[in-house]
Amino acid sequence: MSWLVVGLGNPGNEYSATRHNIGFQVADYLAAQVAGKFSKHKSKAEVLEGRFGVGVDAPKIIIAKPQTYMNDSGKSVVALRNFYQLSNSQIIVIHDELDIDFAKIRVKEGGGDNGHNGLKSLTQSLSGPDYFRVRVGIGRPVGHIDAADFVLQGFSNIEKKSLQDLIIKAGDAVESVMRNGLGRTQQDFNE
Repeated sequence: MSWLVVGLGNPGNEYSATRHNIGFQVADYLAAQVAGKFSKHKSKAEVLEGRFGVGVDAPKIIIAKPQTYMNDSGKSVVALRNFYQLSNSQIIVIHDELDIDFAKIRVKEGGGDNGHNGLKSLTQSLSGPDYFRVRVGIGRPVGHIDAADFVLQGFSNIEKKSLQDLIIKAGDAVESVMRNGLGRTQQDFNE
């Protein structure tokens, strides 16, 4: 089975280390596991194709980082889905989640966009919310910081100490969805 794994984020160096780009960071980690390099795709995404693991049961994985900015991610993802002739049930989206504490992961299929403009664009472009989500907790801002400003900030020094562990954990959750299915993944990863 083939899987389209989409890390959500914004292109450009000024966004690379922000909370909103945790999806890109997990995609980069997965790319290193597959030992491949991203290349530009006509879908306006950086794409890497490979196998996740070795052996006949190693799933084919297409890792994508849309370069359309978060609010238009759906256009790129639907173009990739159609190009690779996949269904929505073969898509795993990795994204930041304000309503989950930092360093926590939750995996689900479907649901609302919870005000996340990337998910809103995806659901609209894919004609429904029936895709998998690896929701990476970034927590809510403390004080009077606007959520839109908060997600475009970098991680705090304390958060940076456990950020790599969080990225690895999210990557492991993606692999679990592909190999073990949703139920087992939720048992193992949802906190």
